[in-house]
Amino acid sequence: MRRKTVSRFAGLLATLGVAAASLMSGAPAFAQPVAGEGEPPMIGAPYNWGMNLQPAAGPIKDAIHDFNSLVLWLMIIITAFVGILLAWVAFRFRASANPVPSRTSHHTLLEIAWTVVPVLILLVIAIPSFRLMYYEDRAPDATLTVNVTGRQWYWHYAYPDQGNFGFDSYPVQEADLKPGQLRNLDVDEPMVIPVGQDIRIITTGEDVIHSFFVPSLGVQKYTIPGRTLETWLRADRPGTYYGQCNQICGQNHWLMPIVVKAVPQAEFESWTASARQRFAAEGPVSPAPVPTKVADAAAATLAR
Repeated sequence: MRRKTVSRFAGLLATLGVAAASLMSGAPAFAQPVAGEGEPPMIGAPYNWGMNLQPAAGPIKDAIHDFNSLVLWLMIIITAFVGILLAWVAFRFRASANPVPSRTSHHTLLEIAWTVVPVLILLVIAIPSFRLMYYEDRAPDATLTVNVTGRQWYWHYAYPDQGNFGFDSYPVQEADLKPGQLRNLDVDEPMVIPVGQDIRIITTGEDVIHSFFVPSLGVQKYTIPGRTLETWLRADRPGTYYGQCNQICGQNHWLMPIVVKAVPQAEFESWTASARQRFAAEGPVSPAPVPTKVADAAAATLAR
């Protein structure tokens, strides 16, 4: 009878573990739909009732998903093992079954095991973790470079390989949103990249530390004044990918959305030809401490 009770309890823990893994690993019923043949472009943004990382739009995010799944399964196995062990100890060594408790003070083999096993678990986590960090670091054969500058509180993008033009990217105010645009996430000028190309990202900051973070592309890099940092990204499918500064950089920190638009090569070339003329005609932009577009958006929000 006792064995049946313990067996049922262990089975219940295992079932709960498998159910949790299914939910956390991004089952299709809980995931954002992605673009496929004949479907609209992918939208990389937060979605209602999301229970997992945002769907991957490129190889970096794919690698992050794999690492996340590895750590998740290790956590489930460890949690289930500890739960079953605690239940067995509580049942097996309860006072009614052990009126005279054991006086064992140590067990050499057990002490070696609970030292060596955690070390092995950490190695299992550390090796793919270091590989992922080096993989995210830089692209040796990037086809395009985009310089990203974080400013209070907006982004500046420059394309040195495409005629050395640059432009500022401001959030779209709520009153100006068009159908389909996302509140607090859409911008007037997105960063445009070609699909399927490795894009080198060079970041720097003009005033304080910001963070260039686009979850669906698996990219995050600080923009630090006086320093240049490098990372890379690639979008394997056309779409619009949203991000935000996730570094607390001041009172208008929430007004620093990021939009990366991935388009086919022909469309990208057409956009760069137009952008060279458009932004050259506007001339260089002298950044103000609080740009008018940002100040207006912040004031409108505070007024509500």
